[in-house]
Amino acid sequence: MSRVYSMTGFASTRSAADETIGFTIAIKSVNHRFLDLHLRLPSYCDALEIQLRRFLKEVLKRGHIEVTLQMDRKSGTQIELNTELLGNYVSAFARAAELYDLPIQPDLNALLRIPGVMSADTSIGVEGIPELDRAVMALMPALVEKLNEARAQEGAILASELRASMRRLKKFADEMAGLRNGVRDAQFDRLRTRLAELTSGVPVTEERLLSEAAVLAEKSDIEEEIVRLRTHIDRFVAMLDEGGELGKRMDFLLQELNREANTMLSKTSAASGENSLRITELGLEIKAEIEKAREQVQNLE
Repeated sequence: MSRVYSMTGFASTRSAADETIGFTIAIKSVNHRFLDLHLRLPSYCDALEIQLRRFLKEVLKRGHIEVTLQMDRKSGTQIELNTELLGNYVSAFARAAELYDLPIQPDLNALLRIPGVMSADTSIGVEGIPELDRAVMALMPALVEKLNEARAQEGAILASELRASMRRLKKFADEMAGLRNGVRDAQFDRLRTRLAELTSGVPVTEERLLSEAAVLAEKSDIEEEIVRLRTHIDRFVAMLDEGGELGKRMDFLLQELNREANTMLSKTSAASGENSLRITELGLEIKAEIEKAREQVQNLE
């Protein structure tokens, strides 16, 4: 039996690219009709983003996936002083003081707060940090495995709930099958009485009665729908046993189940009698159970 994966999961890990650059990378998945990748990376990680997208498309099939990379600069980071820019500001200050004959001296604290005069030595340009790219990509297989473990645990819960739904649907179908014959006999008796009323006492031949009954049975009998309902239920459970990528296929199968339920309700809507009313109730319960199952299936990969 293969695993069933939910599209809901989360995993994160921390590591370092070198002695001064640490990072945390997290991956979160929620349900989505297709594979929808959203990467939140620093601006200098363009090359890394391309690698991550390529990798994630290979290992994940469906879901809204968010990947977040946060940098952690360690205490060894050096502070850089832009002496050329600072010198230009000091020279400009001196020229202004001379021009207007002002003995005011420049305030060093104010000068150092000018943007660009002081900065942390990140050593990061537009090309990024090759060591960071390698460190992140080396962690991704284990991180995705951790995510899949969380998704598999959630998937096992969903699979258990779906199996319970299929058992309930099969129980409803079995009860319908037991009520079918009673509905057919009641319809036959009703047809006999109705024909007698319409013919005003004129005897109705058994051949005519059987002919009309056959037409009525063809229009109102739900045996074929019950057979197909059971077949779809068995196929649904078999798919759960197979595991893998199930969400879309199961959604289509549930649409077929719903179609059979609608047909049964249509065929029995004009019938009367206790059995017919119970079949209608069961048809409505089947539709409600199918809708619950569809809500669960929306979360499967």
